[in-house]
Amino acid sequence: MTKLMIYGATGYTGRMAAEHAKAARTPLVLAGRNEAALSKLSAELGIEYRVFGLDDAAAIDAGLAGVSVLLNCAGPFMRTADALMKASIRNGIHYLDTAAELDSYRLAGSLDDEAKAAGVMLMPGGGGSVAMLGSLAGHAASRVNDPLKIRIALHVAGGLSRGSAISAMENVTVETLARVDGELVAIAADGIRKFDFGNGAVDCFPVTLPDLITIWRATGIPDIETFVHVTGDGFPQGDLSLLPGGPSEEDRLASRYQAVVEVTDADGVASRSILDTVNGYTFTAMAAAEAGRRVLGGEFRPGFQTPAAVFGSGFAQTIADTSINDV
Repeated sequence: MTKLMIYGATGYTGRMAAEHAKAARTPLVLAGRNEAALSKLSAELGIEYRVFGLDDAAAIDAGLAGVSVLLNCAGPFMRTADALMKASIRNGIHYLDTAAELDSYRLAGSLDDEAKAAGVMLMPGGGGSVAMLGSLAGHAASRVNDPLKIRIALHVAGGLSRGSAISAMENVTVETLARVDGELVAIAADGIRKFDFGNGAVDCFPVTLPDLITIWRATGIPDIETFVHVTGDGFPQGDLSLLPGGPSEEDRLASRYQAVVEVTDADGVASRSILDTVNGYTFTAMAAAEAGRRVLGGEFRPGFQTPAAVFGSGFAQTIADTSINDV
């Protein structure tokens, strides 16, 4: 029997993804480094578990026996993606993760040829903003003849999880990047623009999001800029390891996410669309579990792929209460 493995299953996002995967009756195995935590979660969900670290290739290979799809929820991904992507290629297993870190996508790009040769798909960002924004960008681009430029902004609401805060702190990018004529280039970090998420225009600041890679791969549009508008508690201070696992269910229900995209054609005419969805952590766990289920069922393409390219630009709208409206 083929199975989906969730590595990092006892973390904040991993646990939610496991719960959604079980609810969908996806054949599942939990994995990670902490046997006590895995044993407890295994008993709660009635799902088998395996314990292995990532510093021994033979142990990883043994841990992956009988698995067809691997969903990596163990961040920071700069510590886990390299070992698990390469192990997936060695073992003929499709790889997904929930990374928001640019380096994971660059790594997948560098392993593209090896993955294709092995018949393995690498899909960093199977859930999260990459699935969300990729669907929005694909939808908007399909409405425009000869699209040349995308500006896309994400409204991040509510607090951060402990894992997200630690990943963000460890992956601070020195440069703010955009894609210009198909190339990633440094831009001014103070280029604030106004976007309207549905309740009036607000300031959004430019950030380096992995969507600069994934939207380009999925659409081929040469000029892409990514922005963020943040409301809520802001970036936590102090010892990040002491933070709670993540926002409570009540907090998530009170903090929906939005995104807006502007696609400009060769004549300078802009088309705009707005996405509204559940809280980002809820969306990420649900989308990652759904992506794993679909890949396990045969929806994949070898090599470095994006959710929108494989599942279609309507993928985000299949997740919870997600809508896209044209304005």
